[in-house]
Amino acid sequence: MSERPPISPRSPRAALEPEQVPPPPKRSERARNPFVVVGNAIITLLLIGMIGAGAAYYYGRQVLESPGPLKEDKVVNIPQRAGKRDIAETLNKEGVTDVNPWVFIGAVAALKASSDLKPGEYSFQKNASLRDVIGTIVEGKVVQHAVTIPEGLTSEQIVARLTDNDIFTGSVHELPREGTLLPETYKFPRGTPRDQVIQRMQQAHKRVLAEIWERRSQDLPVKTPEQLVTLASIVEKETGKPDERSRVAAVFVNRLKQKIKLQSDPTIIYGLVGGKGTLGRPIKRSEITQPSPYNTYVIEGLPPGPISNPGRASLEAAANPARTRDLYFVADGSGGHAFTETYDAHQRNVAKLRAMEKQIQNDTVEPADDAPAPATAAPAAADTAPTATTPPKPTQQKKPPARPGAPARQGAVQPSPPVVQR
Repeated sequence: MSERPPISPRSPRAALEPEQVPPPPKRSERARNPFVVVGNAIITLLLIGMIGAGAAYYYGRQVLESPGPLKEDKVVNIPQRAGKRDIAETLNKEGVTDVNPWVFIGAVAALKASSDLKPGEYSFQKNASLRDVIGTIVEGKVVQHAVTIPEGLTSEQIVARLTDNDIFTGSVHELPREGTLLPETYKFPRGTPRDQVIQRMQQAHKRVLAEIWERRSQDLPVKTPEQLVTLASIVEKETGKPDERSRVAAVFVNRLKQKIKLQSDPTIIYGLVGGKGTLGRPIKRSEITQPSPYNTYVIEGLPPGPISNPGRASLEAAANPARTRDLYFVADGSGGHAFTETYDAHQRNVAKLRAMEKQIQNDTVEPADDAPAPATAAPAAADTAPTATTPPKPTQQKKPPARPGAPARQGAVQPSPPVVQR
């Protein structure tokens, strides 16, 4: 049995006093080392930084990846020389994003795109995230506007169209030569300089012309690509029906081979108004015989240059015309033309057309006394050199050329109502 230590009697006051606790041990000299203190502080800061970075990454990812507020696809224009804050405010204003501009700037920096933001017109998809929005601007996927240049316009008319189109900038410093622009549908971003548009059309024309010239029929009566463009420009102005181009081209090619004047009304108009393209009134009888370098009723062969900018189809037709012996064509009353090899057959087609016109008009319109007979673009007697397809005709068959615009013509015609002689 163990012995208990004797109990020392204490006074009540001593019993109420707290027991003496031994003092804590002194910190070691190592714990008080300044290097240890600094190291502990650094570790603490690193832990706090890692936690903060993780939180920032999570928040940033949420901001970048979350669907945006855009309710439907929208095109927005980012102006030239716009800074990152300007871009952010523009996107917020257009409803593409809804973040603080500083958040946008931070996102751009995080994606390392600060120097890659490009101005232009962009199409943003519905609910595009901030990452998608920035990526679209960085990639420069600007909206492409389709611009269609119709076939058969003059260079002056094409420049006027480009001038009136507000997606282009600048001015055309030099009017391009006639027949050097390729009519087609092109796509351009907003802000494209007009001179750049002209250059692209000229390059396209050179490329297409070179391809077609290499594939041309070897018996063509044209010697240069430029002459081919001139022939194609006449074909372009003479018919708007795609399936007639090669046959219209054949008529003019046959006439060139047989030394017969082309007698095409559009060449008269070009000789009168040049690049303006349209006369705005019927051709006068006196203008048919008026000397002009472009008047193919007067000159032999092709005019000195194109009278419009022909399209690819007309160039193809001129380079590879139909294998026919046609020398005449006349409107058939249905928007097309009737083609013939001989003058007599052509005159019968003219008579049919006149009969149809009279039936439509119910004989209410009487021809003017001095109206020319519905002969052809090239009166038979005027073509003094007989050909295999055009036998010589007696002088009493000689008729004055039909007025331009009249549908009854030997050469090229546009379907239009008869012209009243003034």
